[in-house]
Amino acid sequence: MKIKQFRYSSDNLSYLLYDESSALAIDAGAAEAILAFVRERGLKLEFVTNTHLHPDHTVGNKAVSERSGAKYLDNDTLREKGKIRLGKEDITVYHTPGHTEDSVCFHWNNILITGDTLFNGTVGNCFSGDIKAFFESAKLLASFPEETVIYAGHDYVKESMFFAKYVDPDNKETDLFLKKYDPNHVYSTLADEFKINPYFRFNDEKMTAILKKRGLSTATEYDRWKSLMALD
Repeated sequence: MKIKQFRYSSDNLSYLLYDESSALAIDAGAAEAILAFVRERGLKLEFVTNTHLHPDHTVGNKAVSERSGAKYLDNDTLREKGKIRLGKEDITVYHTPGHTEDSVCFHWNNILITGDTLFNGTVGNCFSGDIKAFFESAKLLASFPEETVIYAGHDYVKESMFFAKYVDPDNKETDLFLKKYDPNHVYSTLADEFKINPYFRFNDEKMTAILKKRGLSTATEYDRWKSLMALD
């Protein structure tokens, strides 16, 4: 199975997971490009679904579903079943509340499609208001192997590296990450996130020292997470 990333609007990202005959569209805002790709490859678009239900992620659902005959997989179904069967492969679905209560991530092989839960270099806003749930979701994603490839819901790389350098000006990893950044293929590895993403460095000694210097709580992992989420 392969993955194809499509850019739409200014910074949104759609995804297609596909094998030699079948495909799954995730956050299908790039409807025309997705339909063209499926048609050119002779694929059958089996399903269309979303990482969460914010309008900028669901905007392409109707067009893609109606024009391809793909079945729409709603959020309740995703969370109940916990997987999607595509061809001979299972794509695992994880409920990752925090950005929104309904947020999910999709995992297959070494690929993790994270929507607005985890961006490349930052995390999403906590619109759910549930900081503890977001912490548990971050811990879940941080438990994956470091070679896991992160595909996010938006390209916020430049903005997130600007903020990361504001938090930790001496971190050279941010410059190294920016050097390999390609707006035509936006991704990171989990190993990258542990180096560049302030919100995934809640167990990093240097980040703990930075938080202490700012007078923020560092007693537990959760305290450090809350302190990081309070940074501005």
